[in-house]
Amino acid sequence: MSEGFREVVRILGTNLDGTKKVAYALKGIKGVGINLAHAVVRVAGIDESKRLGQLSDAELKRIEDVLRNPLSYGIPHWMLNRQKDPKTGRHLHLLGPDLDLAVKQDIELMKEIGSWKGLRHSLGLKVRGQKTRTTGRRGRTVGVVRRRKR
Repeated sequence: MSEGFREVVRILGTNLDGTKKVAYALKGIKGVGINLAHAVVRVAGIDESKRLGQLSDAELKRIEDVLRNPLSYGIPHWMLNRQKDPKTGRHLHLLGPDLDLAVKQDIELMKEIGSWKGLRHSLGLKVRGQKTRTTGRRGRTVGVVRRRKR
């Protein structure tokens, strides 16, 4: 490997593997999936066959800019992870700890207003309509207790 190659690359506060191809390495950032990663690489004008560790500082900065504000670079709003934000009404894309905080706040809002999903969250039960007769148990399993033989 050349002297310009980096094993670990830091983007948006996340350490990424420099040996992976750019799009697959970007998947390591919380809030970035493979489809968005491919779109970011294309919009930033970076060769998709390159490894992340081979990129220059200018190319890494371009990737960060596209990830921070994808709408201004022509990425469609349906690829974002927070479309029509309830508070602002705008299309946003949250990354890292901001995404965790937003999900936690959404769950707290559901609990507060007493929606069905909020009640299920507060009771610690399945939220999305799954069966609960045999799955989703924590602790001891519930089953048939055998009688002791005499």
